[in-house]
Amino acid sequence: MSVVRPQPPADPIHYDPSAVFATGGFASSDLAALAPRLDEARAETLADLARFGAGGARAGEALDPAFIDLPDRLLAAYHAARPTSELFAILGTARRLREAVDRIVVLGIGGSYMGTRALFEACCHPFHNELPRGERGGRPRLSFEGFNIDNDSAQGLLDLLRAPGHGGPPAADLLERWALVVVSKSGGTLETAVATRLFLAALAESVGHDRQLLAERLVPVTGKTGRLADLARAAGCPDVFDIPDGVGGRFSVFTAVGLLPAATVGIDVVRLLEGAAAMNRRFREAPAAENPVLQFVGVSHLAEERMGATIRVLSSWSNRLEAVGLWYDQLLSESLGKAGKGATPLTTVTTRDLHSRGQQHQEGRRDKLITNLLVGEPRRDPLILPPLGTFAANEDKLDDLVGRSWPDMLAAAAAGTNEAYASDKRPTADLVLPRIDEHTVGQLLQMLMLATVVEGRLVGTNPYGQPGVEAYKTLMMKRLRP
Repeated sequence: MSVVRPQPPADPIHYDPSAVFATGGFASSDLAALAPRLDEARAETLADLARFGAGGARAGEALDPAFIDLPDRLLAAYHAARPTSELFAILGTARRLREAVDRIVVLGIGGSYMGTRALFEACCHPFHNELPRGERGGRPRLSFEGFNIDNDSAQGLLDLLRAPGHGGPPAADLLERWALVVVSKSGGTLETAVATRLFLAALAESVGHDRQLLAERLVPVTGKTGRLADLARAAGCPDVFDIPDGVGGRFSVFTAVGLLPAATVGIDVVRLLEGAAAMNRRFREAPAAENPVLQFVGVSHLAEERMGATIRVLSSWSNRLEAVGLWYDQLLSESLGKAGKGATPLTTVTTRDLHSRGQQHQEGRRDKLITNLLVGEPRRDPLILPPLGTFAANEDKLDDLVGRSWPDMLAAAAAGTNEAYASDKRPTADLVLPRIDEHTVGQLLQMLMLATVVEGRLVGTNPYGQPGVEAYKTLMMKRLRP
């Protein structure tokens, strides 16, 4: 007897700016009037992609639009020629690592690790790394380094990695084995490069200096050329993945940069890409009035121009989406913070941060647009408030809430917060995910990447490249190599 598994839902995410209009700062008619310019910015964004494909980048121009149709291309190749596709290779390496080790250490900085962290925290069990391997479904733990030069943090991770037989023969116990995924397009970013040296030395010790085992447990994700690519060849790594031309680091979450570590910990990367592709279709086809990307850009732009909202607060109503907000902070800052322009992004988690920032948002400067990142339904069965028990007599005064669920209480907090902000004409919009799963997270990340590029084209800022970041790198190296 065959068992037919139900098809997972693929509901669209929804953007609602009605509470912004209610403040009187600008009206829905103002957003409608902006539609022709938003359509032009969308057309320019898609033209960038066509121009890049035709080799049309101008001399000295940063142009990295290949992320736009990447989900569609990866899925098409996977379905048409599965064994020879990039996605098939990623899934194969993920399976090999999953069966060989119990921890993956991802080394990278900025977009080379932040997207992966966002996927991990959103789509995996909140305490994945603390669970026994059996309760992780036989999947490895995931750790991150190479994003800072913090002596004690790196030492702490090395403490975890050193098996009892440190320095001896390769560990026989699967639970003591680990692997490295090193992510750097050039291999020249100092933070990741020095971490690679450090953790490679530890990995060599953990495999008893067996060169074949070392090569098998080192997976570089890099450009076709560069220092890390050279290191991969010297080490003889059997699996090396490219970061495609035309995909910048902060737009790379749907390359092997994000997909390989995600697949090792059991995230359904096909569903993730399907969500991103669904958002691409909406972006290309929906009119401005029904297009979440264009609506999000238009409201953000008008709030900045008409209301002085130069700070954009992404207020996540789920702990699991905090890393998505931090990823978006970098995406927006590095893409649009140029030539004295660009809003300042800020991620908060509510209700937690209502007790640290709520006062400022309610009664502080009127320079903020708050976008609530809301989740329609929890992934797990709702928790219910239980009776206190026979040992007490309602000392906490919560008996009247017995039977109420955690989602009920969170919804009441969100409604109460929005009502308080509305009473003081503080602009808020809602970005609603039906649930947190791979399909909705794929939609969300692709939406935010598209919106960032569209806004850049709308205001005349090239959203690609990061000249300010390069300046600090140069000055740092001058001090290290005078």
